[in-house]
Amino acid sequence: MLDTRFGHQPRELNTADGSSESIAVQPKMEIRSLSKQFSMRGDQPLTVLQDINLKLYPREFICLVGASGCGKSTLLNIAAGLATPSTGQVLVDGEDVTGLPGSDRGMVFQGYTLYPWRTVAQNVAFGLQLRKLPKVEQKERVSYFLDVVGLTQFANAYPKQLSGGMKQRVAIARALANEPSVLLMDEPFGALDAQTKEQMQQFLLDVWEKTHVTVLMITHDIEEAIFLAQRVYVMGARPGRLKQVIETHLPEHHDLEVKLSPEFISIKREIIRLLHEAEP
Repeated sequence: MLDTRFGHQPRELNTADGSSESIAVQPKMEIRSLSKQFSMRGDQPLTVLQDINLKLYPREFICLVGASGCGKSTLLNIAAGLATPSTGQVLVDGEDVTGLPGSDRGMVFQGYTLYPWRTVAQNVAFGLQLRKLPKVEQKERVSYFLDVVGLTQFANAYPKQLSGGMKQRVAIARALANEPSVLLMDEPFGALDAQTKEQMQQFLLDVWEKTHVTVLMITHDIEEAIFLAQRVYVMGARPGRLKQVIETHLPEHHDLEVKLSPEFISIKREIIRLLHEAEP
């Protein structure tokens, strides 16, 4: 269950005869020796992230968990290009991340960040319009991803007419419509009530299985991380660092009932133990 290797891991490739072989696959996203410091007036610089190394492979769903203040949001913002590291680098498909999120990095925030004066379809089309894709292609993509997130019948509705979970579905559809290499998610369900949150977790897992987008998500919800991710990275705090990585090994197609299984509870206990050890 436990895996302390934060570096390269060979992946398996199914061959034509049904066998599998181990091959070297280029990561979709790689974080190399990344650290972040903030200048403090009259004091020594504050190190919030220290020597972060992480590789995210194609079609993986990875979650980061850690206590408040461990730097996980800062790390995601750097991966998105919303902040710059003090040292180290972030690469997507082998290229340095040097700018704001775009077609290579989709971003979904905890807040819904929808434009209230635009319909659901217009919100989903926003990034496509910025890229000046042909209108026919825009329409096709919007239609497809509204179908993926189950909101086709709400295409002409406005955000004020939607529930919180539906608004976040629109935000996810908007990010997916640009077909990003990596989808970055910053506690996307943190503002939802418990029942809606679980519904959205199942929804996101279903969407990931349909699209196979590569996902890096941060959350403070341990059960959410285990349910969604193939690997869960546990962060220590002050300075923020990767303490341990846990492979979940859940069935490929699972529902919310898996949270009651002995295997799931065992993983949860282990992560709780690691988080307590990581407390300063």
